[in-house]
Amino acid sequence: MRMKLTVLSVAAVALIVLFMIYQAGGNWDYVLPSRGKKLVAILITGAVIAVSTIVFQSITNNRILTPSILGLDSLYMLIQTFGVFALGSANMTFMNKNINFMFSATLMVLFSGLLYKLMFRREGQNIYFLLLVGLIMGTMFQSASSFMEVLIDPNEFLVLQGKMFASFNNVSSDLLILSTVILALTTLYFMRFTKYLDVISLGRDEAINLGLDYEYIVKRLLMVIAIFVSISTALVGPITFLGLLVANVAHQLFRTYKHQYLIPGAILLSIVALVGGQFLVERVFGFTTTVSVIINFAGGVYFVHLLLKENKSW
Repeated sequence: MRMKLTVLSVAAVALIVLFMIYQAGGNWDYVLPSRGKKLVAILITGAVIAVSTIVFQSITNNRILTPSILGLDSLYMLIQTFGVFALGSANMTFMNKNINFMFSATLMVLFSGLLYKLMFRREGQNIYFLLLVGLIMGTMFQSASSFMEVLIDPNEFLVLQGKMFASFNNVSSDLLILSTVILALTTLYFMRFTKYLDVISLGRDEAINLGLDYEYIVKRLLMVIAIFVSISTALVGPITFLGLLVANVAHQLFRTYKHQYLIPGAILLSIVALVGGQFLVERVFGFTTTVSVIINFAGGVYFVHLLLKENKSW
């Protein structure tokens, strides 16, 4: 497994170097800061989505679920749609990226905290009940967004459409610094619980029988996942199938339950997918599409493959 991690590391570094220097034309003063900012956004987003999906699948003991089932992506789109619907895309306060980022991320984290608090008020509450409520809330947010989208001006909708797909082209330096600080602090807190992940992946009953304070640890891991997903979504936009894709490929590649290999493997796969996808968007497709479209297409095909594979095993 160390060899596989090494190969993935070499592939990730090679793609990063290619992305940074290809067709630079000697304009290093412009190319390095411009591409470097995109690269930092890619590394942050890829890492947190990979980690949050691996941990979420270990908690739910299900490899076709991702944190997006909690409805955070739909809530983000509802916030953006309501902002354009109520204030207009030209409103300078709403269009300020820093305010928009903080407002969106804070609301998503607060929604997750409220959802967890309500669902886990009673001891022994099933985790799948939380997922069911999250799925219903996500559908409700999506329906509300669709309702407002048909009412707004077509020109306003074009502005809103740009927020529906993740993009690394317009990330500001201020947001990168703020995101890095928040995610670094959250990661330090998350490190306290990484030693329990292998046991949690066995399931609730087995973890409790082995002496784990299951409810306490799972609640905190879910809050870490909510912060990771909220920050990455507010930073670049929703990438629905990236987590599903890299987490399942990591499981198939390493074929182990040990998170000390799964997590770094998924992070490296995520970096390879995003850097390679962004390179294709810029150098092959000439910015006619976004990286989220490519990732979601590949992830959607892979998701159908997983469903067909599971169906055959029943």
